[in-house]
Amino acid sequence: MSASAALSDPIETLHIALVGSPNSGKTTLFNALTGSRAKVGNYPGVTVERREGEVRDVAVPIRLLDLPGTYSLDPETPDEEVVREVLAGERANEPVPDALVVVIDGTTLARGLGLVAQVLQARRPTAIVVTMIDEVRARGGRLDLGKLSRILGVPVMGVVGHRGVGVADVRGLLERARRWATPAEPPPVDDHEARFAWVDRVAADVGGFSPARDKRTDRIDRVLLHPLGGIPIFAGVMVLLFQSIFSWAVPAMDWIDGAFGALGGLSRSVLPAGLLTDLWVDGVLAGVGSVLVFLPQIVIVFTLIHLLEDVGYMARAAFVVDRVMGWVGLQGRCFVALLSSYACAIPGIMAARAVASPRDRLATILIAPFMTCSARLPVYTLLIAAFVPAERVLGPLGLQGLVMLGLYLMGALTALGSAALLKSTLLRGKVATFYLELPPYRIPTARLLFTQVWRSSRSFIKRAGTLIVVASIILWALLSFPRIPVDASLSQGAQAQAQLQASAAARIGHALEPVIEPLGFDWKIGVGLLASLAAREVMVATLAQIYAVGDADNFEGLRHALANDRDPQTGERSFTLASALALLVFFVFALQCMSTVVVMARETGSWRWPALAFGYMLALAYGGSFVTYRLATAFL
Repeated sequence: MSASAALSDPIETLHIALVGSPNSGKTTLFNALTGSRAKVGNYPGVTVERREGEVRDVAVPIRLLDLPGTYSLDPETPDEEVVREVLAGERANEPVPDALVVVIDGTTLARGLGLVAQVLQARRPTAIVVTMIDEVRARGGRLDLGKLSRILGVPVMGVVGHRGVGVADVRGLLERARRWATPAEPPPVDDHEARFAWVDRVAADVGGFSPARDKRTDRIDRVLLHPLGGIPIFAGVMVLLFQSIFSWAVPAMDWIDGAFGALGGLSRSVLPAGLLTDLWVDGVLAGVGSVLVFLPQIVIVFTLIHLLEDVGYMARAAFVVDRVMGWVGLQGRCFVALLSSYACAIPGIMAARAVASPRDRLATILIAPFMTCSARLPVYTLLIAAFVPAERVLGPLGLQGLVMLGLYLMGALTALGSAALLKSTLLRGKVATFYLELPPYRIPTARLLFTQVWRSSRSFIKRAGTLIVVASIILWALLSFPRIPVDASLSQGAQAQAQLQASAAARIGHALEPVIEPLGFDWKIGVGLLASLAAREVMVATLAQIYAVGDADNFEGLRHALANDRDPQTGERSFTLASALALLVFFVFALQCMSTVVVMARETGSWRWPALAFGYMLALAYGGSFVTYRLATAFL
């Protein structure tokens, strides 16, 4: 064969799988190696996330597969079962990895070696990457990685993934994967005592790794994990979180609000009058702008949640609330999935895969929509800002922030109550054993925190740029047609009100009004509730377009329009404090997100469970709103 022909032959792609326990630094290493080239999907036949990416800056093509985190190859959850099947070559349409990289945390070496012992049984080219080596040294420990390599008979390398230390060396190691050694005598795994003895012996042989206990961590944990003090501290952290939503976001919200208002005014001045200009200003700008104005609050919430997770507090919070979760028949691991639902119920439902008990997993899925997701935040903020005074009640604590906290607590307590009901009836069973790693306290890098917040916020922005745009255009059409003749005797505002009352949206709303009138809602709220089935935040976009007819095309204008809107026939306020509280309660309980319903059906393998969830949450929403409206009308 000629040299030119040899050079033209394609180089066979290497398929390498990353194996490691949760919190081992595996995904951080994966992101460092692949960058933005990762593809995320599900394994065929199961709803377990599959992450694959092309390794950057290497001489040979390498496809890196980030397997779900697992502590053992003796599976208890769907995620762990997928890991076992991939390594055994039992997954259809999934190529058997050419090589394996086991990622272990250097600060918990013994636990990582237990997984290593099982992986080496596959007798496949394998390398070990030890993370957190900087923390090992900082805590007084020492690791002889060269000796560990000789004992295991495979390459071993240390990295600090979030700082990029050692990542280039790992790339070079991956390029040589075809030359990695296969251990001739894998460690024992069939006898538990023999495996544990092997782990202890290897851990001692590589340098007697026994890092000095982190006294700072111990001191902090004695406070945060205290049986009595832990829960009040957790409550205090949550209060701070929700107070920040109103206190810190206002300047940025005002800027975005002003920018969209200026853009709308500029558009009116430079574009010719007509339906297309109305569509752009009253439809797209009013709809999208009314949602994007809440982006600063979303960013603040995500920043604080990710910071608490990365620092290590959220794992402690899971242990603290495990006692509470046990009262309703669940375990602390379910709290981790429910916590994810504060961003969006969909990742929270998917995170329930880590719950080993099928009954606990199903109960977690069914109650996850009660947790207050980011899509509810725009509705909460608008109604609270319009009807709850911005007063201080307890020192720095404001009334608006406390009301917001109350809504979050109402959703969480209802979720726990529903779990107790489910676990005592349809899903009766024993509470599964709860185990969760308590990671050491760490300060995340600014780059890591920014990346996490951006990824979480991007989905909110994407919804505003896609779903909200489509919904806004449809709503504008329903509010603008059929057209009525212009009456020269009417003012511009009166003409706009006449057009609004004659619109298709008004007809739909008036048809719904008899059903929702007992809750204190008028036809405008009815249109918003119907539109919010696509996504909860569409409620705000709907109201923004309805009231844009009265030149209320920004947040402040919309807030004042809601507070001052009056029935044109009776002159009474269309929206009162009682109806606002009833609407807030409706949004606490109702499952107004069809995407969540679809994911629930996919995760449970049946439409029966999401239908049950939608039905009982709607019943709770209607009943809760009715009671709230009647009580608020009587006493407020």
